[in-house]
Amino acid sequence: MDEFEQFKETYFAECAELLDDMETRITGLRKDSLNDDSLHAIFRAVHSIKAGAGAFKFDNLVAFSHDFEGLLDGMRNDVVAVDESRIALLLTARDLLADLVDAVVSGHDAVPENLAAVGAEMAAIVKAAHPGETPTGEAPATGDETKDNDTAPGERTLRIDFAPLRELFIHANEPLLLVRELKELGPLKTTVNLSRLPDLSQMDPEEAYLSWVFELTTEAPLGLVEEVFEFVTDDCQLSISDVPVRPTQEPAAVACVPSDGATESRVPRRQPEPSAGAQPSLPSNGPGLAQAKVSSIRVDLDRVDRLVDMVGELLITQSMLAQQTSELAVDRYPDIVRGLEELSFHARELQDSVMAIRMQPVRSVFARIPRLVRDLSKKLDKKVRLVTEGEETEVDKTVIEEIADPITHMIRNAMDHGIESPGERRRAGKTPEATIRLSAEHRGGCIIISIADDGRGVVREIVTRKAVDSGLIGPDASLSDEEIDNLIFRPGFSTAGTVTDVSGRGVGLDVVRRNIERLGGSVHIQSEPGIGAAFIVSLPLTLAVMDGMVIAVDGEHYVLPVNTILETIRPVESDIVTLPSGDAVISLRGNHLSLIHVARMLGLNGGEADPSKGLVVFVDTRERGKVGLVIDEMLGQQQVVIKSLQTNFKNIPGIAAVTILGNGRVAPILDVDGLCRPAGAPGDANDLHRPTGQTSNMGIAT
Repeated sequence: MDEFEQFKETYFAECAELLDDMETRITGLRKDSLNDDSLHAIFRAVHSIKAGAGAFKFDNLVAFSHDFEGLLDGMRNDVVAVDESRIALLLTARDLLADLVDAVVSGHDAVPENLAAVGAEMAAIVKAAHPGETPTGEAPATGDETKDNDTAPGERTLRIDFAPLRELFIHANEPLLLVRELKELGPLKTTVNLSRLPDLSQMDPEEAYLSWVFELTTEAPLGLVEEVFEFVTDDCQLSISDVPVRPTQEPAAVACVPSDGATESRVPRRQPEPSAGAQPSLPSNGPGLAQAKVSSIRVDLDRVDRLVDMVGELLITQSMLAQQTSELAVDRYPDIVRGLEELSFHARELQDSVMAIRMQPVRSVFARIPRLVRDLSKKLDKKVRLVTEGEETEVDKTVIEEIADPITHMIRNAMDHGIESPGERRRAGKTPEATIRLSAEHRGGCIIISIADDGRGVVREIVTRKAVDSGLIGPDASLSDEEIDNLIFRPGFSTAGTVTDVSGRGVGLDVVRRNIERLGGSVHIQSEPGIGAAFIVSLPLTLAVMDGMVIAVDGEHYVLPVNTILETIRPVESDIVTLPSGDAVISLRGNHLSLIHVARMLGLNGGEADPSKGLVVFVDTRERGKVGLVIDEMLGQQQVVIKSLQTNFKNIPGIAAVTILGNGRVAPILDVDGLCRPAGAPGDANDLHRPTGQTSNMGIAT
């Protein structure tokens, strides 16, 4: 067992976060509006990865990070120009850095084929920008090349006063790593100051008691020495000054402010960018005086999942107690009734708090898209501008992990099929640069994600012809515009003429729809020919707990998601019209709305057939708008814990998941879109599981 395994796991998790942030920042660099803060943040990320790699002796990672740092340092000091080719080089270097991290994670310190070439290219750029100086990629002088107080031509001796603050250790930095980096630059003499070290019984393990005076003899430029402390300048007291002659006696304490007449170069104190959820460090007048706030901790996701499961079981138990004691007389058992009410209140608060822990902004998914758009723009020779909105919209982490691939696929589809070439856009009176707008918002207990473009929209003539040729629809089929648009979600459907690495790969939008519906969500397309198109994705905020309305159909209990219910009525018989096809509609405030018998759609033999003798629950569906569900009875609202049906059994049409009610019985959670999907709706994966004897109305083929 590796004694450093737990520290490596933390390091690898931090690497993943830093690499994601680097990709976002590099993609956002533009030569015409260069953001210095982004360059500094990218540099700090590489430096942090390098520091950890040095601690664990990941030599390939250290060496490549060193070359990467050199290039970034030249850019942020305006020595190396930033242009499109250099930004592309940064992206390539970032990808190689990710490959090296993946290699050490897997335990195989493999070297990517183009690693040496990219490293050499970065070193050559730095060397060209610093003629006559030792490039960062070359090995600096070692202690064997100088002796005692003798100095080689071009060498100088620097005095470095270094006093860590408490924050340096809180931020997981290690002074020993800084000493190692200094030793790489030349012979190093070190003196430690122990004057602040207390007795063992009075020692605070998080305090910084030691300080150091270093004397470094080096040919390296001052900037390279300052770079060693780049990541900790705000967490220490530091001064660097020239020493003409080595002193024969060291001072008893570190002088943080240089004496008059000393030639000093103070490392610039750059303001670090706060990480998500972290508070900025408090200012300090000396070591140990600041009490830094630690406002976030890293918790293993399995522990959070277990906590969510336990809260779910608690809610089920609370619901059972509430149902079993619902008939207790308040005047006889006031304490029990009041206690159960408080239990219900606190259980709901606990559930909300635990679910909030799992909620994360969709920013982590959106951050991957600029790179995708940039790469596809070059590959397809199209000019595309990406606009993102609502990146801070929060959703359950499980949903976050599952929606990345569908969003990526829809972006690829929009850029390949929806966006025209610059020439086509000019001829259509549009700007050569197209726009893709990626947005997220909360609406009605769901998260709505939209991928909209200002391209050509769905070319319905081509889609219809392709569907006929593929046998998806008959040549005489009469479809509405919306039905034609949604044909693109049919399995295997593609209008790509040739197979490339962008299109025609056999993985179509049917996979996107299936994956989104597996999460309890829905996706549909809105298109206006010549104007553009938009994919609209609706997803639940969480996959763990929801507010449900318990209903009865044919003696069985089912749950309807509350956020889908619009209103409930008991209609009069005169408002109901039966069509020749056998379907029924209801007249409601001047509008005629479809009626769906839940019992019939679920393949049940009983259930109230006459809506006027039962209830009609109006729900909002994706493809049919407002629809009335005919049920027998409405039993009441309660919070339910969602249990996956697919994981524990198999897909069943019209059933999204199951839950356990207060009486201990299992109740299906209805999928209103699956129940109400009209004839002609494409791509229903659940058709394979339709109960025997039930006629499917979900196919388009005639």
